[in-house]
Amino acid sequence: MPYRSTRIDKSGSNDAPPIDILILKHDERHIRRKLLHMQHGDVVMLDLKEPVMLEHGDLLALEGGGHVEVIAAEEELYEVTPRDLRHQIELAWHLGNRHLHAQFETGRILIERDHVIKAMLEGLGASVRDVCEPFHPLHGAYHGHGHDHGHGHGH
Repeated sequence: MPYRSTRIDKSGSNDAPPIDILILKHDERHIRRKLLHMQHGDVVMLDLKEPVMLEHGDLLALEGGGHVEVIAAEEELYEVTPRDLRHQIELAWHLGNRHLHAQFETGRILIERDHVIKAMLEGLGASVRDVCEPFHPLHGAYHGHGHDHGHGHGH
């Protein structure tokens, strides 16, 4: 019989050690209702009222007590390094124009691997290298609102 969770607690809200962990990629962390397989073989049925974006360190509170910790999985990404801040803004514009998931940090951008996008970024003067680390992309303006922004680009 699987465990059941209908509530998420934020990291640090519970001092007890988790009974298990869930290792999930960024696209697996946007969720409402799903049977999830924990690291040690058990399963938990997550059943929330609305979709949420689970963050690294979030806790699924289990009915009957205890909790399971969410861990952001390492993913194969590109680390994009700009020449300077102005160049980073230009690169961010190009990535946003293509509606790509991206994690923005000072001096670098992380994106999912795509050889066509890599060639574009290198053509724009960016340094691009393969990395493997947890991915925490920025959520767009319409994230979690359940509607399409409904515009075309006419390319």
